[in-house]
Amino acid sequence: MKARGAEQGKRKRLPVYSRRLREAREARGISQRNLGIEAGLDEFVASTRVNRYETGVHQPDLQTLQKLAAALGCPLAYFYAEEDELAELILDFARQRPVR
Repeated sequence: MKARGAEQGKRKRLPVYSRRLREAREARGISQRNLGIEAGLDEFVASTRVNRYETGVHQPDLQTLQKLAAALGCPLAYFYAEEDELAELILDFARQRPVR
């Protein structure tokens, strides 16, 4: 029987953009498919693509992540914030800015 710590050590740690994407999508209460469609992805592959971004299988290019961020109402910097506290500060700052 393997030690639990050894198993967890073997698991691939998710990239920060993957974790943030899932957090933002779930906070908004939107499905992977609907998020993809709102971001301009083809409706037939939207769910699969967003799922692969969230699981770290694929990394979205900058333009795609910008579209996902806009669909979620989050600043792009949020998806690259390593620290949870910094990510929250980025969201708070963005909420306080006047809409242009």
